[in-house]
Amino acid sequence: MKQLLLILFFGSFISCNKGFSEKEKQEYMVKGNEIAQASFNELSTNLMTQMKAGGPAKAIPFCKDEALNILDELSKKHNAIVKRSSDQLRSCKIEPKERELEVIEAYKQSKENGEELLPIVEIDLENKKHFYAPIIVQAKCLTCHGKVNETMTVKTDSIIKSIYPFDIATGYSEGDVRGVWSITFN
Repeated sequence: MKQLLLILFFGSFISCNKGFSEKEKQEYMVKGNEIAQASFNELSTNLMTQMKAGGPAKAIPFCKDEALNILDELSKKHNAIVKRSSDQLRSCKIEPKERELEVIEAYKQSKENGEELLPIVEIDLENKKHFYAPIIVQAKCLTCHGKVNETMTVKTDSIIKSIYPFDIATGYSEGDVRGVWSITFN
């Protein structure tokens, strides 16, 4: 009886999940890319403004206090849930979901194999549409996400540790996969 109920339960999800037509998939790919790019630009512009105003001592607290608010505003604007996710966390407020970790690992493996890192559009069992795109470490990111005494100063590392005591979001090199843009469409 339990097996029959499980089959019916999962069968109902599968029958509701009609998937994407190629046209719909392309539309969500375009939307996802636009949202991810707009989100990156907004966060990057704000962080660079803070860096110019006071370096990491000003940018790190700003990022802690305002990055999630900026993404919340972008989520409202684009009628989607916009999130950054990583397997090396700075803040436990953005803990990755299992699927996000799988996607991050797949991007890292693809990068290691020299493959192109393409965005992913998929539909889940609840019929929600998702977009994932890699977040690649750029040179300017290394001030706060790089290696101590190479691209990140001891002072910056100390500021990070005081604000994020459990931080493990450092040690990156330019071009590394930092995480993913995870966008769920409403």
